Amino acid sequence: MSEPEPSAAPPKSSPEEPWPVRVVSQKIGAWIAKLGWVWVDGQVAQISRRPGSTVVFLTLRDPSADLSLTVTAHRDVLDSGAPELAEGARVTLHAKPEFYPARGSLSLRADEIRQVGLGELLARLERLKKLLGAEGLFARERKRRLPFLPQRIGLITGRASAAERDVLMNTRRRWPSVDFRVINVPVQGPTAVPQIIDALKVLDNDDTIDVIVIARGGGSVEDLLPFSDEALCRAVFGARTPVVSAIGHETDAPLLDYVADVRASTPTDAAKRLVPDLGEETQLIDVARRRLERAVLTLVERETHRIESWRSRPSLARPELLVDQRAADVTALRDRAVRSLDHRLRRADDELRHTVARLRALSPAATLQRGYAIVQRADGHVVRAAGEVQPGDALRLRLAEGERRAVVSDDE
Repeated sequence: MSEPEPSAAPPKSSPEEPWPVRVVSQKIGAWIAKLGWVWVDGQVAQISRRPGSTVVFLTLRDPSADLSLTVTAHRDVLDSGAPELAEGARVTLHAKPEFYPARGSLSLRADEIRQVGLGELLARLERLKKLLGAEGLFARERKRRLPFLPQRIGLITGRASAAERDVLMNTRRRWPSVDFRVINVPVQGPTAVPQIIDALKVLDNDDTIDVIVIARGGGSVEDLLPFSDEALCRAVFGARTPVVSAIGHETDAPLLDYVADVRASTPTDAAKRLVPDLGEETQLIDVARRRLERAVLTLVERETHRIESWRSRPSLARPELLVDQRAADVTALRDRAVRSLDHRLRRADDELRHTVARLRALSPAATLQRGYAIVQRADGHVVRAAGEVQPGDALRLRLAEGERRAVVSDDE
């Protein structure tokens, strides 16, 4: 059996041979039909039940993005799967995409609709909480400290809501000069998450904003679902500006509380965390000022006593006494030096006189004074014995006063 020949590829469009609109619509419908049946999760934004019609029209919106699709279903499908379905509910439906060439529109045709119950919602939130925690979005070390006194605060909340009033009133009551930039958005329903994310981006890009507050009053678990949305949690995690979560009451704990830098139990509690209380700070300043005054007075008194003790010392009470003592010491040392020098001079003089007397006693001149003479030959040699000279030798006689010449004779 021979194989069938492959069908020829459809001709491509060109300026010379463009496709008619019907061909384009047919091709779009064929491509969309290839997707087949899929399970879709979303939030019901609108329900339209037309009288006398067996078809129900739903507007299904993505909770994390500004996207929606039209869903058509038989009334029996809706009544059997979700008879109490209302706007804002989360649903999971089994549907097939269909393209309507006549209107050029895309919709989903559902053959099964399941309303997500509270238990399933909580289970989904728990799985998302574990996922975000494992990725580090709840890590304590990445949370930033709020500025002590923010100059301008960004507030994201519902229009004319009690949460907005609580935050503004209590914050300004604590610090009257604080400035706000308020962006009002839906805080529940299918459009809440995209608008909150857009407002967060606007405030985060504003360099005058020091801290951002996302506030909402209390509500049911379904009402607070937007604040547990994954896209919103990731947007808050990626913000450059510190974010405060003030959602619901003390017992409410949306995932935003875990991602935000600071969790406030209520909008009123957020005001307490944003700015200090002016009265309390004034009291603290007064207490600190009194403590500083006491410390300064104590220091002055201690130093005054120290100066008084220094002044009572003799060196400061009678400073001239120290000079007099040193002058007396100098005088005593000078007198001692004079006496020592005089003693040394007298002793040296005595020693000199004694030495001169000894020299004179031992001097040949003293011997000559007693009548002796020194006999020297012509060469200056002193004659000590008669045999050292011969008759006729010239001699020199040194006397005590003057000298004489003599010649040795041979007479005995």
